[in-house]
Amino acid sequence: MKKIVFIALALLVSLSVSAKKDKVLVTYFSATGTTKAVAERIAKAAGADLFEIAPDVKYTDADLDWRNLNSRSSVEMKDKTSRPKMLCNAKKMKKYTKIYIGFPIWWNVCPRIVNTFIESNDLKGKVLIPFATSGSSKIDNSCKDLKETYPTLTWGEGKLMNAVTDAEIKAWVK
Repeated sequence: MKKIVFIALALLVSLSVSAKKDKVLVTYFSATGTTKAVAERIAKAAGADLFEIAPDVKYTDADLDWRNLNSRSSVEMKDKTSRPKMLCNAKKMKKYTKIYIGFPIWWNVCPRIVNTFIESNDLKGKVLIPFATSGSSKIDNSCKDLKETYPTLTWGEGKLMNAVTDAEIKAWVK
């Protein structure tokens, strides 16, 4: 009888563990809407929650003018310690086990507001997966910079999401 009860309990525990699914969040910063569109597609493919890393003050076209060394984005990116304020912080990060973090690539790395998000949340023990959009850069340096800046966090392989199909997104999130 004890053997049957033990087997039944083991089976229940096994079913409970296999039925438990990762809770996934797709968070993103998007100044122009390009990264937002990709983030929404990733969230749909992954069955994930969605959170926008929104700046306290929206970026204007003048703020984003990379040719102007005095534009807001240029000034922020020149200063590695710059941490632009977010409109609001994500809540209940404890429930997520996997977090996709999306951004446009600025100056070959993620925008400083992404650092604000990372430093404003306890992300230890979570798998962080970067994704990016870019007009000309690869994601390699952005991923390298994130791993070097936050070596105690667990980083998955990042992906550049320019012109990806829904099928490619589904394959990537699996």
